[in-house]
Amino acid sequence: MNRAETQAPPPEALTVVPLRHYGLWAGTAVTLVILGLILRALATNPAFDWPTVGKYLFHPSIIRGLGQTLVLTVTIMVLAIIIGTIVAIMRLSPSRILNAFASAYIWFFRGAPALIQLIFWFNLALIVREFSLTLPFVGTLFTVKTNDFMTPFVAAVVALSLHEAGYMAEIVRAGINSVASGQTEAAGSLGMNHRLILRRITLPQAMRFIVPPTGNETINLLKTTSLVTIIAVNDLLYAAQSIYARTFETIPLLIVVAFWYLFVVTILSIGQHYIEQYYGRSDQQQGVSWGGMLKRAFRFGRVAQPA
Repeated sequence: MNRAETQAPPPEALTVVPLRHYGLWAGTAVTLVILGLILRALATNPAFDWPTVGKYLFHPSIIRGLGQTLVLTVTIMVLAIIIGTIVAIMRLSPSRILNAFASAYIWFFRGAPALIQLIFWFNLALIVREFSLTLPFVGTLFTVKTNDFMTPFVAAVVALSLHEAGYMAEIVRAGINSVASGQTEAAGSLGMNHRLILRRITLPQAMRFIVPPTGNETINLLKTTSLVTIIAVNDLLYAAQSIYARTFETIPLLIVVAFWYLFVVTILSIGQHYIEQYYGRSDQQQGVSWGGMLKRAFRFGRVAQPA
């Protein structure tokens, strides 16, 4: 050990110089300046017309349009989850026919733009003028014209449900594939059939991977429903358009629409956060093993005891 090392000053005598983040400071300053300019423009530009925004924020037509948008979103998402889950199971089936059909479904309904599908289903009467049920030796039981039941609302639900189901099928398939194959093999050794394994073992664990992208798809679907304006469904955007077509207050009405979309998206994001916590709670639990999970499934799954 040399002399310089033996005479080194104690740590408390050292001067600590903090690292200076000049780039971070500059970026923060620029961001604050831009934010200030945006707020100033929002507050001083008369084109935004904030009194008119407040006037129409809770207008009965706007509230009815918002309700229609929410009904569309819930209805379409429920149907998309059901159809998407069925298509995902078909996609994972060992049957080549089922697998090919599911693959073609996903390819087509994910690939075709949602707007084109909306217009197609709305004009279905140009292809099929009526639907009828005819039985041999009985005759025609009923006949209904396509225009009588393919209303703008029904066309929107059918088109966007089939479109969204293509995305949900891939989400569910990826979630199912995330579950280790050893768990299904162990469940099968306990006497469970494929349906029970899917309901008790695979899907509950796959939910951790299915819920986050499903929440994102729900939020995206909420905004996609604005496309139904093109076929005259009285949603939130259509209600605003009906008002500013008469009053020419375009910008204030669009601000009202944006406010309600942001409000609903915020509520959905909060709900998604708590649902993710619910399905991810097993990560914080100690002592949870595959064996314990299979025992609980075996106990409550009504599985016949092996001989």
